[in-house]
Amino acid sequence: MRPWKLWLAKATNRLTYPRISVKITLFYAAILCIVLLVTSAITGAGVYFSFYHQAEIEMEISMHNTLERVAMGQLFDADFWQDDPLLPGVVFRVTDISGRVILENDAHYPSIERVERHLRANPPLFANPRMGVADIRNMSIYYAKVQILQQGQIYELHFFKTITAEKEFLRELLWVLFITNIIGFLIALAAGFFVSRRILNPIRILTRLTRRMAVERMNRRIPVPRGRQDELTELAENFNRMLERLQGAFQQQQQFVSDASHELRTPVTVILGYSDLLSRWGRQDPEILDEGISSIRSEAEGMQQLIEKLLFLARADQKRQVLHMERLEFSELVADVMKKMKLVAKEHEVELLQNDEGNIYCDPVAIRQMMRIFLENSQKYTPKGGRIYVLSRREGAFFHLVLGDTGIGIAPENQKKVFERFYRVDSSRTKAEGGVGGTGLGLSIARWIAEQHDIEITLKSDLGKGTEIHLHIPMAGEKTSAGMRGNDEGDEKLEEVFF
Repeated sequence: MRPWKLWLAKATNRLTYPRISVKITLFYAAILCIVLLVTSAITGAGVYFSFYHQAEIEMEISMHNTLERVAMGQLFDADFWQDDPLLPGVVFRVTDISGRVILENDAHYPSIERVERHLRANPPLFANPRMGVADIRNMSIYYAKVQILQQGQIYELHFFKTITAEKEFLRELLWVLFITNIIGFLIALAAGFFVSRRILNPIRILTRLTRRMAVERMNRRIPVPRGRQDELTELAENFNRMLERLQGAFQQQQQFVSDASHELRTPVTVILGYSDLLSRWGRQDPEILDEGISSIRSEAEGMQQLIEKLLFLARADQKRQVLHMERLEFSELVADVMKKMKLVAKEHEVELLQNDEGNIYCDPVAIRQMMRIFLENSQKYTPKGGRIYVLSRREGAFFHLVLGDTGIGIAPENQKKVFERFYRVDSSRTKAEGGVGGTGLGLSIARWIAEQHDIEITLKSDLGKGTEIHLHIPMAGEKTSAGMRGNDEGDEKLEEVFF
């Protein structure tokens, strides 16, 4: 596409879909323009109304005083001006039936004929309808005429009052107000555009950052100005926190894929090796055949367990792992798990020290699986003849469940990492006692189960002395199904509130 066509397309797109800064600027500029126009109109109308109203009052007072004097029998002679009935600025003329002026107080004022020739056909709305309005040069004049009968003769009383002698000045004032409004509108438009761009700058940075961002460049952050706390600053901070979580999630996912590939590569290599061995010599040597089949089966079972754990964690990450919650007697579940543990761990001393009664609200299968994971770890990392013990006691609204052993223990610097996926402390655990196998996923599954049941996990361990897992399990009645974590219904209700 040619450059000018590309520019035209961008310009058309911006006119069709203007930016937020442009919308805000135009919106507030339009409001300001309306306010200025309304203010100017009210100001101009107010000035004109004050002139007309003041002239009208003075005219009415003068007319009232004059008519009262005429009603009292005052003649139109030199004595008529005693105790002047007219207010200053009001011009008064008396004409007879022929139109001849027989009395006036200002001979230099425009003549009656001239005033009548310049009367407006359509006076302003705020003018008195009983009075005429005449425009002579730079003046606007109120004019009123009254006929009276005195001593058998008809007279006409003419009243004049200059509304304003500065019509051109008022027109210029209105033009100045109009031009000032335009200049103010343009200044407001420019200032609003500048300010809105400054205010919305974090959003533009956020847009550019998200446009350029890729999985490999998740370390970028929006610069947050110091000392300023507003909605955009909060948005930038929240977006940075979201990027940190996304970066951690991507790194965890990459590590997860790498570790899973490593864990699967070893059994696949072993299976391929034994398959090659069997294809060459297995048919002639029964011992090699038995060894190969046994090893392949063992590795396949290990792969099956690993894949099942991976699928469990994948469903958990996608919130598709279903928990069937029900109320049950916790002491019966603990007793059953320990009974089966004694049958499996025959080379260890297995004890149930305390088992208080009480109900919990949980998924029995998941809780049983969580306890077995901890107990199987105790069995793996406790030498033969060692002790594995469990106690469950009520503490207020919780069960305090302790699963302990006298095994090799965990170093303090590794205790926070044991719940991470594929993590195994090779130096102190898997290398000891001839090496212990495992995928490093069991404790991750146990932690997820605990989180879904609002169970608090605490680990206490000393190298060479053993490990204790402390679980604080809420009793039934303190938590309900709607309040359990991992329930999608609560998330759906939260979405309904926001959307």
